[in-house]
Amino acid sequence: MKFAEIIAVSGLPGLYTVVTERKGGIIVEQLETKKRHFAPARKHQFAPLESMAVYTEDGDAEPLRKVFDRMQEQQEDNPAPAPSESNERLFDYLEDVLPTYDKERVHASDVKRLLKWYHFMLANELFASLDTDEEE
Repeated sequence: MKFAEIIAVSGLPGLYTVVTERKGGIIVEQLETKKRHFAPARKHQFAPLESMAVYTEDGDAEPLRKVFDRMQEQQEDNPAPAPSESNERLFDYLEDVLPTYDKERVHASDVKRLLKWYHFMLANELFASLDTDEEE
């Protein structure tokens, strides 16, 4: 699986892949449960993780994949906190991983979502499969 194939769907928990497009929406498969269902375009927005980034102070943005890579590099010495920890702890962690993040534009809900996705991908060993697929 490629990083570009993983999407987030507004209003639905978890991460998904696109199975096929239908008139008025897409059929998605949840990565965790492997259940498929129709997500109407009128009700949901679809965002590939590859297109997401974390705002930085220099006016640019750091791609999510690079942020995840940095988190993995630090996992042993500085493990990622649970998304349910205090906002202060979450921002301290993000500061360690990405010191140049924009403190005014990055909100606690963004960090919590980032950590939820990271922990999900780590627990399901998706990073290992992404690494081998990206190299091919």
